[in-house]
Amino acid sequence: MITVPAGRVTLSDRRTQRRWAVDVAPFHLARVPVTRALYAEVTGERPGEAEGDRLPVDSVSWWDAIRFCNTLSRREGLTPAYHFDAEAEAGARAGTGRAAAEAGVESDAPVAWDATADGYRLPTEAEWEHACRAGTTGPRYGPLDDIAWYRGNAAERVHEVGGKQPNAWGFHDMLGNVWDWCWDVYDPEVYGTYRVLRGGGWFDEHWSCRASARRRSHPTFRVDDVGFRPARTAPLHGAPLRKH
Repeated sequence: MITVPAGRVTLSDRRTQRRWAVDVAPFHLARVPVTRALYAEVTGERPGEAEGDRLPVDSVSWWDAIRFCNTLSRREGLTPAYHFDAEAEAGARAGTGRAAAEAGVESDAPVAWDATADGYRLPTEAEWEHACRAGTTGPRYGPLDDIAWYRGNAAERVHEVGGKQPNAWGFHDMLGNVWDWCWDVYDPEVYGTYRVLRGGGWFDEHWSCRASARRRSHPTFRVDDVGFRPARTAPLHGAPLRKH
């Protein structure tokens, strides 16, 4: 994981024409999206149809992503960041993907984020955009063909992580390849529990692969151009971080 410095980012929404500034504390974020190999190692499952250990995992819901984070945290002796109600917690401990769905997890059940926990979690969208921009102010941190797999160069398929140039802070595939799930609810008054997606994917046109672009979907949504990358809250006393 890479340590992201503190900063301030201004988020914007094209639909509402709203802009708002957010202060971001230091945190840690995975250098690349979660791969199929890592997802299988942690969960025992390989969702989606694409084959290749170095491909980003896709066809994972927001619920799948937060359960992965809790499972990985427990495996590494860290405090899980997410807490569910009793029924959802039982399902989360039963596994991820289909097993958890059958246990009743995939719903609009409440989930709480313990911001003091040292375990893995999804980034907030402000954290995500701050890490994506890496100090830049334009729509992208480099020429699109150099940094991202998108509809113009991806040949209609997902690609291995890390194959394009990173941004100035060392993050690969922040734009293109697969969208990243974020923690945030998109707009509860209009879209209910829909969660934020960031970054664009291999099937998207260039205008969706921008640092400021926001997308939303229901937390149970799964599709072949959506994945995620985990974050961790910066430890107070320099606890070691596993490299993902």
